Amino acid sequence: MVLQKSPEKAVLWGYGPEGAQVTVFLSGPIHQKISPVNVTKGIWRVTLYPVDVAGPFNVTALAQNSIVTLTDVLFGDVWLCGGQSNMYFKTSQIFNASEELALAAKYPHVRTFMAALNQSGTELIDLIQVELPWSVPTEKILAEFSAVCWLFGRYMFDKLKYPIGLVESCWGGTAVECWSSSRALKQCGLEPTGDNTLTDNSILWNAMIHPLLNMTLKGAIWYQGEANAGYHQDKYNCSFPAMIDDWRMAFHQGSGGQTALDFPFGFVQLSTNIKGFTNDGFPDVRWHQTADFGYVPNLRMKRTFMAVAMDLPDETSPFGTIHPRDKQDVAYRLTLGARAVAYDEEDVPFQGPFPKKIISTQTYFNIIYDQEVSVTPSKDIFEICCSEIEAPCGPTSHWVPAPIMQWGLKTIQLSTIMCSTTQVDALRYAWRDWPCDFKACPVYSASGVLPAPPFIVNRYPVKGMV
Repeated sequence: MVLQKSPEKAVLWGYGPEGAQVTVFLSGPIHQKISPVNVTKGIWRVTLYPVDVAGPFNVTALAQNSIVTLTDVLFGDVWLCGGQSNMYFKTSQIFNASEELALAAKYPHVRTFMAALNQSGTELIDLIQVELPWSVPTEKILAEFSAVCWLFGRYMFDKLKYPIGLVESCWGGTAVECWSSSRALKQCGLEPTGDNTLTDNSILWNAMIHPLLNMTLKGAIWYQGEANAGYHQDKYNCSFPAMIDDWRMAFHQGSGGQTALDFPFGFVQLSTNIKGFTNDGFPDVRWHQTADFGYVPNLRMKRTFMAVAMDLPDETSPFGTIHPRDKQDVAYRLTLGARAVAYDEEDVPFQGPFPKKIISTQTYFNIIYDQEVSVTPSKDIFEICCSEIEAPCGPTSHWVPAPIMQWGLKTIQLSTIMCSTTQVDALRYAWRDWPCDFKACPVYSASGVLPAPPFIVNRYPVKGMV
């Protein structure tokens, strides 16, 4: 396995007869003996001293006449991977899967663990079942493991050069409400549904996250939101940030303060589903994933990072278009955010261009971005809302294309001539389920690597929207 390295302290726990004393020893490049602890309510827990070398180590727990030793234990960074089917999507299903699986043997220090799919109506202290115990990666193991999780871990190992532990706990088709405690949901006015479906509140938090709270984590990555495109969609700008805040508080408390109270949390902004679809479900969730700021980190979502994926559609995916096979770019974009936000690496670009200022006249919009942009012409990726009444623009409003007229290093000028009224009340970018072909959105960073995320700006703000 991999335990969290210094400066944090790893937490170990187990079970035993009530009142028994348990002593834990760490042996390897350095040695530790932890003061004996008592088994209380069937559980014992110890906190190791910080370990700053990778290992390998043996960890031994001794109680009365019982002894258990774990071997080949490494210390590094432990990341939790959660979400729904695009996080569950297996490494054997991605593009170039055979080449990826063949690399497994080169990464013995990137270790994997997977919780089994179980649900519970009450918070559990232990996993009902383990799908994959801590393992050294092999082709067979990785074939069934989360591709985004694995690729993120592998890319981070390439950069950090020390062990990475990956804990997969995800389930396809699940809404954010399943993964949230009742505490978090109450903040957003959501009550338990009690219907025992994969949208039922807290059932996966109870069974697949709560049992892990003792772990010391470095951070988490998350890929979810598709299920909320049609379920409590309007609440996602509350429920998702509230879940992050609650996970942070719970892991901090559960680890005795070892997991940071503001541990870094990365997520994938929704990719695509149906080409030509005009429903606002996916665009709305993408926006709500940022708490309606359009970018992260922001004032509501500190120490978060996001991988934009709307430019990575897969029209011929045998697993359905909602499951694109290019998970390499998704994971790579996540690692850029992790390097900047989790590891404080300077000068790592991880955000695509976002408007800093918008100037409007009767004939054009001038968008000034926060960085240099790479632009290709488009007649309809930008849209404007034409209205004769002073009211917020919504999905049913009169939206017309605003063609790109010209651009500069940091600016894009749009035409408003398609507006038949004198008033343009809103502007939006890439506001559709499938906004562009593969890596062919009109606006990227100057390097062409990072796509500009979607945005919407209303002259008359919608209540509760930024």
